[in-house]
Amino acid sequence: MARASPTFVCGSCGGESLKWQGQCPLCGAWNSLEQRSAASPRAASAARAVALSAGISAEATQRIASGAQELDRVLGGGIVPGSVILLGGDPGIGKSTLLLQVAASVAGTQPVLYASGEESVAQVSLRAQRLALGAAAVGVLAETDLAAILALAAERRAALLVIDSIQTVQSATAGTAAGAVSQLRECTAELVRFAKSSGTAVIIVGHVTKEGTIAGPRLLEHLVDTVLYFEHEAGSRYRIVRATKNRFGAVNELGFFAMTAGGLREVRNPAAIFLARPSEPAAGSIVTVSREGGRPLLIELQALVDRMRFGAPRRIAQGLDANRLAMLLAAASRHAQLSLQEHDVFVNVVGGIEIAETSSDLPVLIALASSLRGQPLPAQLVSFGEIGLTGEVRPVPYGDERLREAHAQGFRLAIVPHGNAPRSAPAGMRVIGATRIAEALEAALARGA
Repeated sequence: MARASPTFVCGSCGGESLKWQGQCPLCGAWNSLEQRSAASPRAASAARAVALSAGISAEATQRIASGAQELDRVLGGGIVPGSVILLGGDPGIGKSTLLLQVAASVAGTQPVLYASGEESVAQVSLRAQRLALGAAAVGVLAETDLAAILALAAERRAALLVIDSIQTVQSATAGTAAGAVSQLRECTAELVRFAKSSGTAVIIVGHVTKEGTIAGPRLLEHLVDTVLYFEHEAGSRYRIVRATKNRFGAVNELGFFAMTAGGLREVRNPAAIFLARPSEPAAGSIVTVSREGGRPLLIELQALVDRMRFGAPRRIAQGLDANRLAMLLAAASRHAQLSLQEHDVFVNVVGGIEIAETSSDLPVLIALASSLRGQPLPAQLVSFGEIGLTGEVRPVPYGDERLREAHAQGFRLAIVPHGNAPRSAPAGMRVIGATRIAEALEAALARGA
């Protein structure tokens, strides 16, 4: 019987080589190849298929409430037993605080294990006291050995296991230092196998790179069930949790929190973040209704048009696609005689949120026209709609939901695509349906006088 030949694994990229080399042939790192014996093949076990309509109990599919409705919304209704969730964010943004709050809430009904590789048990306890959490039922473990963590989780039959963070734990099977690519890949794979076999929900904290992505190979995001990103605007106390991958719910769903002295608090009305408008109407300011995930959000757009001083005119967009802004300016110039060729154009989305959908096209042009003429828009005006290159105002999905949310927030005038104008508008709200850009601008500015 032939003896298994050793392989050499790169500690930087996880690539394998049949012989030792001074430089990794895949990533180019020097002196990063380490020997690892090939694993002996396991005996094949008999596989058994289960019909989807049978063999699944209601208890196995019942979600675990995290104690935060905003987080449950992002997850699709709660934590699914046996799922693996990867949470990433900048240092100090509140990842550990949020997960300690979740662990304390879940521990009230089910066993929870919080494994920290960055803090001692005493430090975690001090943080729990500062947050005034009843975390006595939370099992806290200061350990970096993954085998020991999984053994204790299995012994306690934990319903929730928190790993803070994946860059600090290590597995003996990988044979490299903690934080190496091969370690991240092997530890995540072991956690996934443990979660699927035991039914324990696992939440993993991941560090992020300078580019804002979770550190480690992209394979980590493919292995887990849900990927969450913690985002915030510099200097702001508000935090946004965004789902970029979710096998059990909608992607791009948002949850809003505010950082306080007592920890993270939910923001049930996100309009309070994005609608901090001045007391008097100002030219170039308008409110639009964007749809992020499964909820409509009222967001303020601000536009500034200034006569060009020298050189080429500038086109700067914060929170919007700059290329789409250039397209909107061309369409407005051609079909609505809104010429800004000799002006600098600045567009900003208040609150630091990114709008990726096309519903902001119409309100952007209305705000630009308002700024150009120096004419404030009505304070109770809201608008949304997509602009086509031929000058038409095209409808956007979920128009009725957007209008209902605007009406609930006190807006009484809406300029929307004709295809989104309802047969029966909400009580006390006037909805103007426009088919062309010029028609929408005329309706908005005629009532702004």
